[in-house]
Amino acid sequence: MTLDRRSFIKLLGSASAVALAGCAGAPMVSAMPEIMPKTGRRVVVIGGGYGGTIAAKYIRMGDPSIEVVMIERNDHFISCPFSNLYIGGVLKDLSPLTIKYDKLAANHGVKVVQAEVTAIDAAGKMVATSKGRISYDRLVVSPGIDFRTEELEGYNASTPEIMPHAWKAGPQTLLLRKQLEQMKDGGTVVLSMPLAPFRCPPGPYERTSMIAYYLKQHKPKSKIILLDANPDIVSKKGLFLKGWKKHYEGIIDYRAAKKVTAVDTKNMAVLVDGVEDIKGDVINLIPPQRAGGIAVSAGLVGEDKKWCPVNVTTFESTIHKNIHVIGDASIAGAMPKSGYSANAEAKVCAINIVALMNGRDTTELSGLNVCYSFLTNKEAVSVAGVYKVADGKIIAVPNAGGVSPDLSELEAVYAESWLKNILADMST
Repeated sequence: MTLDRRSFIKLLGSASAVALAGCAGAPMVSAMPEIMPKTGRRVVVIGGGYGGTIAAKYIRMGDPSIEVVMIERNDHFISCPFSNLYIGGVLKDLSPLTIKYDKLAANHGVKVVQAEVTAIDAAGKMVATSKGRISYDRLVVSPGIDFRTEELEGYNASTPEIMPHAWKAGPQTLLLRKQLEQMKDGGTVVLSMPLAPFRCPPGPYERTSMIAYYLKQHKPKSKIILLDANPDIVSKKGLFLKGWKKHYEGIIDYRAAKKVTAVDTKNMAVLVDGVEDIKGDVINLIPPQRAGGIAVSAGLVGEDKKWCPVNVTTFESTIHKNIHVIGDASIAGAMPKSGYSANAEAKVCAINIVALMNGRDTTELSGLNVCYSFLTNKEAVSVAGVYKVADGKIIAVPNAGGVSPDLSELEAVYAESWLKNILADMST
């Protein structure tokens, strides 16, 4: 199946529709066994999430003569969007949020390798994995996020098993739900969120809403304290405040400019700004964030060691040639770190990789993003944006997009449709 240039561009917004070995470490990577000898042009994609799956699929659709190898440590993907509904007791399990990769191979010829990426040799154009090395002509890195836990005093490897972040869907999501179920009625939930930027700007406020929904249904004597490190609500402020007043008066205690600086798992407490201890029966601690670990280890992050600077047309790293970074890990200007953004960035990246590998002109980004947030099991709100490149930066198109006018059951229907379609786009 192929796409002409015009059709490919039309699809850009249709979602409804480690170590960098470099020259010094090249012998280490090159000494590994080659598990997939390269016979033609090849793109390797690291990561099987909202960005990686789409990049892999659309490169193949743009030019089937290019071999695409997607490397992912897991044999499935679980969506972070909508996982708050499971935490709030609306979804019975995570199956509606889970996809497999078999159809990417069957329908598009993407070669999926389940392995851990351990190193990247940018000079030698090789990726080292737990199964051996794989060579590439171009590399797409879509690693999602990791956490800057070193900024939290007392945080160690066991902390997320006691104070789950649940900011990567899967076992942590299950753990947080289990802790809520086991909490006594009359208990206190503490949710701590970091300074922006972080994955999914409205996500912590939606999670607060869904935990409050669970408490109202099952533990009505309980409450949730939201500790927001930001000076104010960073997304859909008016709609969240209206929803909380309508549905959760006396349940949600919102506290702005409260930055957690230390944790005490023994006493189930967090320290705010080094002076105020706040205890909880359940503590959902979302740490400050950075690009996924391999992007950091690979030297793809900027001077701040947090996020990856890229060419805003091709998403090629401005640090290492022939390596493209998409999704949450990239610095994408006005585009938020969201699943829909990753989808749009992946499509732009894919069309431009195909163009670069065929000596054709590249295409500037025309991007969309929509983020839906549930306030109850039936009511949701949304924010939408349209994006373009201007003066070498990705900006929001003035007077395009905006927030939904009110809390709405129809927005919840739109949200469910969005999820089904974007997961289908990733997996079929």
